[in-house]
Amino acid sequence: MLALVFDGSLNLVTTYADPTLRPGEALIRPHLAGICNTDLEITRGYMGFQGVLGHEFVGTVIACEDQAWVGQRVVGEINAACGVCATCRRGDAPHCLQRTTLGIDRRDGVMAECFSLPVSCLHVVPPTVPDTAAVFVEPLAAALEIVEQSHIRPTERVAVVGDGKLGAMIVQVLRLTGCALTLVGRHPERWGVYQRQGITCTTEDHLAAGSFDVVVDCTGQPAGLATTRRLVRPRGRLVLKSTFEAASEINLTMLVVDEVQLLGSRCGPFAPALRLLERGLIETAPLITATYPLTRALEAFAAARGNLKILLQMGSSN
Repeated sequence: MLALVFDGSLNLVTTYADPTLRPGEALIRPHLAGICNTDLEITRGYMGFQGVLGHEFVGTVIACEDQAWVGQRVVGEINAACGVCATCRRGDAPHCLQRTTLGIDRRDGVMAECFSLPVSCLHVVPPTVPDTAAVFVEPLAAALEIVEQSHIRPTERVAVVGDGKLGAMIVQVLRLTGCALTLVGRHPERWGVYQRQGITCTTEDHLAAGSFDVVVDCTGQPAGLATTRRLVRPRGRLVLKSTFEAASEINLTMLVVDEVQLLGSRCGPFAPALRLLERGLIETAPLITATYPLTRALEAFAAARGNLKILLQMGSSN
């Protein structure tokens, strides 16, 4: 089959082996896949992953032991857990020590004509949610994880640092809390949709140190941590969403002195993300820069650097 493979370099392979149907899993034909910053970081060495890239998708189940799944339009959580270890039994499957991660760690991803994922990871897409919105469920769920982990009060001053792909989801989620929200970025040409939603948008140099109760880093680069640290007040909270292939430096002593809470935040709940899209509370169409066929995946990856969401199309879309 046709697949986008990273094996130290990025290649479009026409003879990649078809996946086999495993017990408890489904074979899925993707319609659309999103290119995110994690995909780009993998090509720089992040996680040491080699295989088919991609974890943001919407597609159709084409084979499964449970025939009820066949023909369903689905999105899927990226962590394939064992289901039996102590971590899974306490309800924390995303941190299963035996997990594989779709397109990131020991499991081929979605940028191919077919891929496999456990049925326990799958969620049926409501008929009113088009593919072009459903493909955003994974990053939208990651944005929701912030409010799942930490209560964002409507009286708090909150800054999201980074106006890229993930930042676009996070500010739209956090605005629903009623907090005083600011997007800190470097791309004013992207801000129209957020300003229309009532979100303040600015650059870092217009903000005083210690101005915010909560600061979220989704810059995807080490320098973002320094910015978020400068902006958070003593006894405030830093939420870290960035994953990248680079070392970070932060003065841990001053975090102690200022009693700043540091919170790592990764994958989040899919069902609420689908509900937000179904209710029209999250805008996705303005975030799509371009859509490329899988045959032009190398061009798509080049375009993904410096743009918002680039999509790959593998089949017909809803």
